[in-house]
Amino acid sequence: MRMTGRERREQILGIAEEEFATAGLYGASTETIARRAGITQAYVFRLFGTKKQLFLACVDAAFGRMALAMLAAAGGSSGIEALTAMGQEYNDMLADRTTLLLQLQGTAAAAAGDGEVRDAVRASFARLWQAVADTAQLDPVTIKSFLAFGMLLNTNAALDLSQVDESWSQQARTRIKPGLFNHITTETNR
Repeated sequence: MRMTGRERREQILGIAEEEFATAGLYGASTETIARRAGITQAYVFRLFGTKKQLFLACVDAAFGRMALAMLAAAGGSSGIEALTAMGQEYNDMLADRTTLLLQLQGTAAAAAGDGEVRDAVRASFARLWQAVADTAQLDPVTIKSFLAFGMLLNTNAALDLSQVDESWSQQARTRIKPGLFNHITTETNR
């Protein structure tokens, strides 16, 4: 059965996400991606332009999935109630290592000094931040604390800390309880 251009693009993105999540921008092979999709490497480039553009599409999709899932979890709530629901969804998404690793790979490539990647990942992160901030309608310090815990959860998942039976690993995996952010007020964060 012949795929439409959109279906083929989605197929390639799915395969590329797996490759980039484990190997990063510079380690992943467009030849491998094309072979797994059953197409030519030239067709991959025709659809996405460059390997970097394909990588950025994958990273942006990962951030987008995270934002959409958290917004759906929050429903119509706001405040700490929204953060609690979004936090639970984030915790549930830890099982999706591809999404988490893509976020980390994008950040790592940006940190390596690639300005184009940095700008694109910055824009993806900004959309995630804004989605959380607009939904929760809380002060920036609370949003920062919430997302900082999320980055720690990403790191925990990437390092597979659930397999490490040591005190520090158990501490890093401590669950965040509802009410954690209740102490954060305008007065305490001047």
